[in-house]
Amino acid sequence: MQRRWITASAAALGGIALLLTAAAPAHAAAPAQAHADRTSDAAREPLAAGDGWASAGAGTTGGSAAAAEQVFTVHDRAGLVAALAGDAPKIVYVAGVIDANTDDTGAPLTCADYARDGYTLDDYLAAYDPAAWGWEQEPSGPIEDARAASQAAQRERIDIRVGANTTLIGLPGAEITGAALQVANVSNVIVRGLTLTNAFDCFPSWDPTDGETGNWNSEWDLLTVTGSTNVWIDHNDLSDGTALDSMQPSYFGRPFQIHDGLLDVVRAADLVTISWNRFHDHDKVMLIGNSDSRTTDRDRLRVTLHHNEFRDLGQRAPRVRFGQVDVYNNHYVQTQRSQYAFVYSWGLGVESKLVAEKNAFSVPRDFDVADIVEVYKGTALSESGNVVNLRRVDVLGAFNAANGTSIADDAGWTPEYRAKAHPAVAVPALVSVFAGPAGLD
Repeated sequence: MQRRWITASAAALGGIALLLTAAAPAHAAAPAQAHADRTSDAAREPLAAGDGWASAGAGTTGGSAAAAEQVFTVHDRAGLVAALAGDAPKIVYVAGVIDANTDDTGAPLTCADYARDGYTLDDYLAAYDPAAWGWEQEPSGPIEDARAASQAAQRERIDIRVGANTTLIGLPGAEITGAALQVANVSNVIVRGLTLTNAFDCFPSWDPTDGETGNWNSEWDLLTVTGSTNVWIDHNDLSDGTALDSMQPSYFGRPFQIHDGLLDVVRAADLVTISWNRFHDHDKVMLIGNSDSRTTDRDRLRVTLHHNEFRDLGQRAPRVRFGQVDVYNNHYVQTQRSQYAFVYSWGLGVESKLVAEKNAFSVPRDFDVADIVEVYKGTALSESGNVVNLRRVDVLGAFNAANGTSIADDAGWTPEYRAKAHPAVAVPALVSVFAGPAGLD
């Protein structure tokens, strides 16, 4: 596995010094041979009927119908981009570690390589220090323009688009790092068996109007499903790798956050199943719906999450707006080693219709059950059969009692697309063994 270290020193160009090990030699996408470790059976497997929202409508088959010449094994960024392009049915195997922060020859790129128009973090901090700039307006002017241009240069390199009718699958040990995978305005996509790490933003923006104390905001998610339908995300591992936000310094009294989400489903995306993945070591994990004002998301954002592990996370597992979201048989783990303070797991946003059943929480003894839920204009939650440290709990009742609220106990719909639902007490053992890329082997 490649290793990277990120520090945010004001002396470093762009505020982030990036050290990479040597990139693997460049290889063009090549037709795949048979893989003894992860056979073509997994790559050609469609989502089973009834397995979550992605099995509705036309169902999700990905590249299962790919012709032999549309089956590729890729080893580097250039090969990955080429193989994923187009809408013909295709299977793309990832071999080894692919780093998105590389040039077309495979040479590593640092944050300094993306900097435009003389941007430096030193100049940015000096220009927008609230002591001089104030707290009433967002940064503007030439230095902010230079930051935005630098961020756009990084986006052009790390945004990697996944075409329709695709199965993207990792061979054992496969990892994509530094990339912001985009499943955007397409249909029928499967992503399986990959380790996805560290979609870091070299150029976070400062917003003094964000909350009472301002915040640093970054752009990239490891995987974003936007405007797409029938998407299955299965047996992956998603995290910040070794470059945790908790390791970054603070400026203007706020953490210099270089990551956004792990997996977001937004902008009228629909019919998505997220199963048997591991999400860990991150703060803001998953948005389903990204704006209160995006009313075009009504009757969309239908998402199922089952048999995933959410370990040592801060919040948004998930945070929901508008959508009918089914969350069942997931394992939520918070340990003493977590780098992130636990905030909540289930966020009830505007017009959210969240069903949360038969999930398991493995947490410290002093954990407050009421903290599982947070409300952001949501009004209802269907919740039953959940356990905390293997004991049945009334999550919604605890939240209402602690907060003096009356969140309704009926989200207004009943899930009909479910794989086998296990008793919550069985979930920790099942997810521990079978979630993540190794569960495909």
